[in-house]
Parts: sequence; C-alpha cells; structure tokens
Amino acid sequence: MVDLSADDSLASSHLFDSEPVAPHVGPFPKTPWLDVWRRHFPSGDLAIVSSDDTLIPLILENNTVTFAGHADVTDYHAPLGPHVVEVLGAWIRDLPDGTRLVFDSLPLEAATVVRKAVERASIEPTERVHEVAAVMTLGDSRHDWLAALSKKQRHEVRRKRRRFEEHFGEPTLSTVTGRDSVATFAAMHRKAFGDKGTFMTDTMEAFFADLHKYSGATMSALRAASGDIAAMAFGFFEADGYYLYNSALEPTFAEGAPGVVLLDLLIEQVIDSGLHRFDFLKGDEVYKFRMGATARDLFVIEATT
Repeated sequence: MVDLSADDSLASSHLFDSEPVAPHVGPFPKTPWLDVWRRHFPSGDLAIVSSDDTLIPLILENNTVTFAGHADVTDYHAPLGPHVVEVLGAWIRDLPDGTRLVFDSLPLEAATVVRKAVERASIEPTERVHEVAAVMTLGDSRHDWLAALSKKQRHEVRRKRRRFEEHFGEPTLSTVTGRDSVATFAAMHRKAFGDKGTFMTDTMEAFFADLHKYSGATMSALRAASGDIAAMAFGFFEADGYYLYNSALEPTFAEGAPGVVLLDLLIEQVIDSGLHRFDFLKGDEVYKFRMGATARDLFVIEATT
C-alpha cells in the first residue's frame, strides 16, 4: 500500500532513518538537512511519498516535480528505502497528464532506481550527466595521500605549506562553533571575487547558520601563528567520510596560499579521524582533481506524464 501525504514538516518521519538507494550521499537525503532547507526555501508544495519502509520527499511547483532540496544547494539526491521503484512509480502513475518530472543530482545507483520507477509508470524518461562530484579515497596517513599525487602537485602542496609558514608562522586547524563563526565565514566569503563573492546573501548566511546549529555541520578554521583566521571550511563528518560543503579565504593571507594549506590540514584531520573518503561534492574545479580527486557522475532524469 502506498501512503501519500503532504506536510510542511520533514522532521517527523522515522523513515528518514532508512538507507538511501545510493551510497556515500552525505547528509543531504535526510533530516535535519532537508528540514533546515525547507525552513529557508519554502516555495512549492511538499509531498512526502512513502510506504512502510520507503520515503521520497518531493516538491511540486509550477507543474513540475523535483526532489526536496534544490540542486543549487543540495549536492546529492537519493530516495530512502528498499521499495522506491514501486512506491515512486505508483505515485507518478497517478499524476495529471503533462506534469514534468526533473530528478537531478543522482549518483548512478540512485539514477538506476529512479529511472526504473519512472518506467514503471509507463513513461519513457531521458537520462544524462548534468554535474560531477569530486571524491578522494584516502590512505592511512598524510604521507599516503601525498604519495598518490603527481610529483608536481606533491611539490606544490609542500611548497605552499612552507610559504605559509614563512609568512605567517605554523598553521593550525581548529573547530569553531556558534553563530559568530558563521558570520565570520560569511564575511570572508563576501570578499571573494566573481560569483563566489555574491553567493553569500543574507538568506544564505541564515541557511548556513541553521545548518551549523541543527544539522551537525562542522566549521574548521585555518589559523596563522598569530591566531588570526586565514581560511575556513564548512563541512560534514559522516560515518563514511568527510563532505566539504563550502570554504572561504581571507584575502590578506593570499600570499600564503591559504586554500591549499587549509585542504592539506583538513585532509590530514580527516585521515586522523579514521575516515578514508573526502568528498569535495559538486563541481569540476581543477584544484579538486589536482588534490587527488576523481569524478563521480551525477545524473538528471527527466520525463513528462
């Protein structure tokens, strides 16, 4: 039996404890991530499509169905539970003719399941890669990670760490908490050039603050010997690895390459935490692959009922 409900609360269902249909998808398919997202981006009607053991949170807006958590801020989508094909397929079959389906940010395993659900509703979907994530598998030490890099990149990481030390003293990485830390991160973010500098609106800052407060996000600060913050990372330590959601640099430390040094220390911290997966999430920026990442394709499945 398929139980369909429409509810503005994403935090109430025990089914958010179900396993996603794709591995290594971070906090994105579950609460409290989606609950925080809904609080700050409330447009569209929320549909909690579920059965006894399966859950698919969806948004209906302008005759279009998408997963809850829009693609600009949500890096992975993956329905939860073992019967997504049957549950989602039955729900799609009852939609009005002409409804558009756009299911984005799907790792391969999730794309396979969602495509079968659409086909079960007797609809022919299209499927294409629309984004990539960048993911590293780490060894047991910083030495192992460096050894896996190209000789040139290994030299660059060490050279930039030395340059930071020469200009600003020994770098350290610490965890910072509280709304003031998010305000510091947001202010640093706004100093960036181009689109990155305009991304951190007041709405986004409030979203980040609630993610930090409610969803287990960790703020890591790269500090110079003076104690001043040179760069910050906003990410999630999960059981299967670390997910780097966003970062920001202080321009006054630019000559010390704080971005590379931040990643160097953060990767070392992740390894020391006993984790072996470092996920840069969406985006094909060159620096991610120079640091050792490989591409993970993300698919979008589209159809019209």
